[in-house]
Amino acid sequence: MTQRTLGGTNRKRKRTSGFRARMRTKTGQRVIRTRRRKGRARLAV
Repeated sequence: MTQRTLGGTNRKRKRTSGFRARMRTKTGQRVIRTRRRKGRARLAV
């Protein structure tokens, strides 16, 4: 059987450290900004 997408742990992961979660707060925006400056391939999970 195939798994349902975004169950349990993955959902929590997205909600806490996903892109939209980061952009919601001022410090989270700073995180994204510094990771962009560093040239990260992945800015958030």
